[in-house]
Amino acid sequence: LLGVAQGSDAPPFTVIMRWNGAPAGTAAGTAPLAFVGKGVTFDSGGISIKPAAGMEEMKTDMAGAAAVVGLMAALAGRKAPVDVVGAVGLVENMLSGNAQRPGDVVRTCSGQTVEVINTDAEGRLVLADVLWYVQDRFKPRLMVDLATLTGAIVVSLGHERAGLFSNDDDLARQLFAAGEETGEKLWRMPISEPYRDELRSEVADFKNVGGRPAGSITAAKFLEHFVNNVPWAHLDIAGTAWAKKAAPCTPKGATGFGVRLLDRFIRDHHPD
Repeated sequence: LLGVAQGSDAPPFTVIMRWNGAPAGTAAGTAPLAFVGKGVTFDSGGISIKPAAGMEEMKTDMAGAAAVVGLMAALAGRKAPVDVVGAVGLVENMLSGNAQRPGDVVRTCSGQTVEVINTDAEGRLVLADVLWYVQDRFKPRLMVDLATLTGAIVVSLGHERAGLFSNDDDLARQLFAAGEETGEKLWRMPISEPYRDELRSEVADFKNVGGRPAGSITAAKFLEHFVNNVPWAHLDIAGTAWAKKAAPCTPKGATGFGVRLLDRFIRDHHPD
């Protein structure tokens, strides 16, 4: 099932997919699993514009959304016996006369306010609204988001592993194991409370970026503000979504990172 987010509080850029595969009499009617993808179809950086060299690669900033679409297709293809919601936030980050500006304060779907320090940190604003909407609308038993979110994760982990951030140890262990089994490998990063201080703002609930240190961690900490009392994991796939050379299971170019990982995670731990 495919549709757009509905309701006055729904982000206008969100596409919702549903796979209702749980057999009648088993897990039918229970809370679904939810997967959220960042879909920035091109990211110029906005007013905080990126360097020209390499900007053509920013067409890949929708890899998180592509992985969610691929996962939903895989579940439907194998008729997975589980209920799943997939949500993708589709936007473009470009310069224009009404572009978001550094110093703007925006109100999110949750009602929380954010001071925009860097317009190139747009993906977390997109995910913030989609995560909040999916949790409020579908009451999932868990949420996993995927995003080419930060260059900092590439500095930390290179192109061999994606960053794994989670508020739930069991979920983190299950995702890590699925990554080891499929070759789409993860590495868990910290997300403890002291990192929250980097996001403090004098004019809003928090800023959209912290300082230069621990950039991937503070980005994940930002997202955590929009998750309430549900197991959640964030996969920063900025270093693994695109390959400059072919690998045994993927050609050069877009890797589809996350599809096999999450399909295995669901098969092993949520067969319903």
